[in-house]
Amino acid sequence: ALVLTASSDGTAKMWKADSGECLHTFEGHQGDVRTAAFSPDASQVITASRDQAAKLWSVSTGECLHTLEGHRGDVMSAVFSPDGALVLTASLQGVLKIWSSEAGKCLHTLEIRAAFDTSALCSWS
Repeated sequence: ALVLTASSDGTAKMWKADSGECLHTFEGHQGDVRTAAFSPDASQVITASRDQAAKLWSVSTGECLHTLEGHRGDVMSAVFSPDGALVLTASLQGVLKIWSSEAGKCLHTLEIRAAFDTSALCSWS
């Protein structure tokens, strides 16, 4: 089993649960990483950061595949859709964006006109 952690040092890390070995350090954000999550097939990782961006990473190589930019505030949450084709991000300012995980392009922006608190999450059904 693998475990992801997000850190205030601007990184996320992937660990082997049975040994505690760090397999990858995902570096590239310019602010605190607020969340990290695996894609449904565990081939990618999504990270969300206070640098107003989310990043898609390859689990096998640790390389950044796409930087998802367009939020005007801290990105507090990011999750994959159940099929892994889409990513949903949410900013502290109450803006949600739906992205193509393959192309790294924003498909839709949803403005709920209310600010999230720091515990806010986004989710798919």
